[in-house]
Amino acid sequence: MKKEKPLKKRDVGGSREESARERILHAAMTAFMERGYPEASTLEIATRARVSKRELYALFGNKQAMLAACIADRSRRMRLPAELPAAHNREMLAATLARFGAILLREICHPAVIGVFRLAIAEAARSPEVARTLDSFGREASRAALRNVLTQAQSAGLLRAVDPAPMVGQFLALLWGDLMISLLLRLRDAPTTREINRRAKSAADALLQLHPAPAIP
Repeated sequence: MKKEKPLKKRDVGGSREESARERILHAAMTAFMERGYPEASTLEIATRARVSKRELYALFGNKQAMLAACIADRSRRMRLPAELPAAHNREMLAATLARFGAILLREICHPAVIGVFRLAIAEAARSPEVARTLDSFGREASRAALRNVLTQAQSAGLLRAVDPAPMVGQFLALLWGDLMISLLLRLRDAPTTREINRRAKSAADALLQLHPAPAIP
């Protein structure tokens, strides 16, 4: 009987490239948080990740790309689940907005994400690209997802056909209140699951009160 060839290391449980990529992202985020973006060297990140600098550059190219990947990795979790159905009535829209708000609060209130925001603030003068990357991959990704929810609701006749951008800003203001500034200043702990759900539902209900259903002609 012919013996099967043993599986190569890269064929077991995903590729070695994926494993190295995860280690680099973790090492980069840790170094950025501990030392600041300008002071965290690629050599230190490679050493922490147990990879060579050559492998690090092959996967990411430069430190800015690593930062972008770290932020993008977190921001992907803020998007609505693919299985979430489009709203067909106002009750479903309220539930969708509340679900979206809870996802957003839960992810952004994570200590690692709050740390990234503190990093961006601390390094804004010396390294403005940190803030630009955070805005592009983090804040804008969530805003775009929310605009999509509102646009779908407008197409279904659940909201007036107006520019959804102001509604996005209103919902986020209702959702956050002064929570973010309190977290950034370490004035309070991250909200509990119960508080997150309450805030999200309250913001969804308040937004729909501000924007009633279009009048039927």
